[in-house]
Amino acid sequence: MANKGPFVEIAKKVCPGVITIVITKDLPKIEGFYLFPLWGEEFIFPKFKKEKEKTKVGGGSGFIVSPDGYVLTCNHVVSDPIADYTVILDPKNKFKAKVLARDPLVDIAVLKIDGKNLPYLELGDSDKVELGEQVLAIGNPLGEFEDTISAGIVSGLSRKITAYGGIPFKATSLRGLIQTDAAINPGNSGGPLVNMEG
Repeated sequence: MANKGPFVEIAKKVCPGVITIVITKDLPKIEGFYLFPLWGEEFIFPKFKKEKEKTKVGGGSGFIVSPDGYVLTCNHVVSDPIADYTVILDPKNKFKAKVLARDPLVDIAVLKIDGKNLPYLELGDSDKVELGEQVLAIGNPLGEFEDTISAGIVSGLSRKITAYGGIPFKATSLRGLIQTDAAINPGNSGGPLVNMEG
């Protein structure tokens, strides 16, 4: 049998604890459109019903860090205080998530789901990360596909960047970041970056 390499074993170890976060909001339901005359032109506007419906507005990734359902993700994934968040382990296991804490300075958030004996990842010590170390980035692109994995190395430590986005949209200065050349697929925000020990 061919040697499939260390990435396969790491994926088998880590992927069960990587989750999808689906973001929904109660938004007005559009029942049709109407033409509105303005300055000699006609513009199309939506006509809304009075009732609202739960609508998916985004998605991201995260990972479980305890068997009783504590989840880490990026702050920008769960930055909207009026949105609802659902954590999906697999198609049969979906949990309503409560945001316990957000820290925009390091772009991290802690969620809690009600579960027991959940698969989880042990946190590593980021102070021991070294330049050139091999890493894997794991996530769920756009919250719609199961795990994707990309490989790379640690290409920088203690990085500082200015990020734009979130609710409300603003600039945030992030410090102490690990830089990697591993591809971060759209929707993988919040997923783990793991070393060769998983």
